Amino acid sequence: MERIHTEDILADLHQVEQQRALGRSKPAMVQQVALLKGYQQQRFANTYADLLANPRYAKATHFFLQELYGPGDFSKRDSQFARVVPALTKLFPAEVVATVAKLARLHAISETLDMKMAGLLIGQGRISPPAYISAWQACAEAMQRQAQIDLTIEIGAALDHLTQKPLLRQALRMMRMPAAAAGLSEMQVFLEKGFDNFKAMKGSEQFLLTIRMREEALMKALFAADAAARWQTSTPPVGPLGQLP
Repeated sequence: MERIHTEDILADLHQVEQQRALGRSKPAMVQQVALLKGYQQQRFANTYADLLANPRYAKATHFFLQELYGPGDFSKRDSQFARVVPALTKLFPAEVVATVAKLARLHAISETLDMKMAGLLIGQGRISPPAYISAWQACAEAMQRQAQIDLTIEIGAALDHLTQKPLLRQALRMMRMPAAAAGLSEMQVFLEKGFDNFKAMKGSEQFLLTIRMREEALMKALFAADAAARWQTSTPPVGPLGQLP
């Protein structure tokens, strides 16, 4: 189990770095990827404005917004992490390693899809909803889009499950110094934030169900052949497409 997780995580981090290297070879791509990630983060904030305003769900929603949908630069975390992945399985429990493996896979899929879409949007400056819809459909990758949703839900469910282990939070605190010494401080912060935000929610079932339903509804709407026409002819746009900035 340990060896499989390690190899999977390293492969996914390598895929992420390959995508970043491709972007760096085209200066315009770096800016376009940042614009796309910012656009998608705003879309997420629109979709879950009610959860962000709900005291019970606000922290967990903000965690997803920043850590899974945000435009932040995770290159430092990834570069540190890739060097010491074998140490991960010695420092963290197996369930934590499995959660990190899912995070690495989600990161690899998202980075690859963002690069593809950014390549289709280069030169357009500010992204408009019709342009986003067009790039989404040209990129296709329906199975990978579904995998993004599934992994997001699985990571959330795993974090919630970890909060049900009373001794784990104390163990995470005790791992701060060894994690920092091993170069895993960025991952340590992610785990502690995820643990605390999901613990505060006191049950994630409804939260995760809401995310799955809304994300899958939006995915279906974006893949519809008449999506761009429906967005342009409805004022204001209704349904999931109305969440686009």
